[in-house]
Amino acid sequence: MTDTNKTGTSTKSYDGFDAEERAAMKERAQELKAASRKDARAAKPDGESDVLGKIAEMSDPDRAIAERLHAIIKENAPELAPKTWYGMPAYAKDGKVVCFFQPADKFKARYPTLGFSDPANLDDGNMWPTSYALTKLTAADEAKVIELVKKAVS
Repeated sequence: MTDTNKTGTSTKSYDGFDAEERAAMKERAQELKAASRKDARAAKPDGESDVLGKIAEMSDPDRAIAERLHAIIKENAPELAPKTWYGMPAYAKDGKVVCFFQPADKFKARYPTLGFSDPANLDDGNMWPTSYALTKLTAADEAKVIELVKKAVS
């Protein structure tokens, strides 16, 4: 679909992806480009500071949940390396994202989520959840997150 702007030049709009999804894809492309530049220089990417930077940009209460999840994951699954993934805090093992935090604002959702990718060892029969809505983190919720993260990396 092509539109014309005020200057008379054409602009493209894309069907199928909203502005938030396009922004996430652009962030992912930038992450991959930055990683390839860092690999070329043989420098280790600083995923920790990237993740902390993304968390700092979040609005409350997402930031509070993300900070707590970051601490829980670092403490209970130290083999997971923090990195950004589509502009979200994520944690990878052997370069593959195992879990990630999607703030509610990212896609204008009602609640933030803790998600798990295919490399997570959460298999339980024929069907199991791979994403969890988080409105706050109680002690019981934190215990469940710890259990999930430990199982995911087992």
